[in-house]
Amino acid sequence: MKKVLISGGAGFIGKYLCREFLKDGFEVICVDNFLTSERKDLEVLLENKNFKLIERDVTEIEEKDLNDNFEYVLHFASPASPVDYLKYPVETLRVNSIGTENLLKIALKRKSIFLFASTSEVYGDPQIPVQNEEYWGNVNPIGLRSVYDEGKRYGEAITMAYFRKYKVNIRMARIFNTYGPGMRIDDGRVIPNFLSQAIEGKPLTIYGDGTQTRSFCYVEDLVRGIKKLLEADYHFPINLGNPEEFTILQLAEKIKEIIGTEIEIVFKPLPPDDPKRRKPDITKAREILKWEPVVSLEEGLRKTIPYFEEKLKGKK
Repeated sequence: MKKVLISGGAGFIGKYLCREFLKDGFEVICVDNFLTSERKDLEVLLENKNFKLIERDVTEIEEKDLNDNFEYVLHFASPASPVDYLKYPVETLRVNSIGTENLLKIALKRKSIFLFASTSEVYGDPQIPVQNEEYWGNVNPIGLRSVYDEGKRYGEAITMAYFRKYKVNIRMARIFNTYGPGMRIDDGRVIPNFLSQAIEGKPLTIYGDGTQTRSFCYVEDLVRGIKKLLEADYHFPINLGNPEEFTILQLAEKIKEIIGTEIEIVFKPLPPDDPKRRKPDITKAREILKWEPVVSLEEGLRKTIPYFEEKLKGKK
């Protein structure tokens, strides 16, 4: 039976990947220290005999700790929302530096395909309207967000170094905003914030004037893209995201329309270094992976809202 090692397997995207590989007949070894997730998130998966949990910090895992041969090593462990990486700045830098190299060493020894989950945040606050993979970014190296932005940039650099020096078979996904059922309701990113507020009838909080843009990719589309990237013989970063661009104000109005109630919108100051535009150029994904998203924002939100309603009902 083929095996896959997934760090951060209890996280939002990680859970989807664990389920997907189990469905494909893999034995899944998940490494997670539950810094920003909970063990209960894996309850259903733990009932599967082909799922194994290692409760460890990947910065402490060594190649000798694992005796399995892995077809794939997927590195998704990292705080990913501003709420989390501002709370855990050092941990965020360590998991994307030391943690990345630890997993690269495992992939090197086991001759595994290694995938580094990078992010659109490597582009920082971009000075171009559409971000392609050749763009080097505009990042404040000592700003509050730098622990994530620069952590991921370093992760890409060490991954590429292992490819060039040791011929590790690498993949790099630059993941843009992703959403769907399974997100934490206190995640801190804009869709969980808006959905939680709208469902509870609270004002929607927009930081800045709402003209900043984001692109929103439904999680099942993203997982399909990750699987296609693993199958591709391509060793440079590829953007995975939905190229349809929305302002934050448009997102708020869309959620109000779907929820169907009149909700106030309030404005607060924009956090430092918050990107003004996010729109991926997915030409490479289309040409190399034959992939593009198929779920519209409205369809994805309608699929996500019942999950949030259920979670919020459970909180009361």
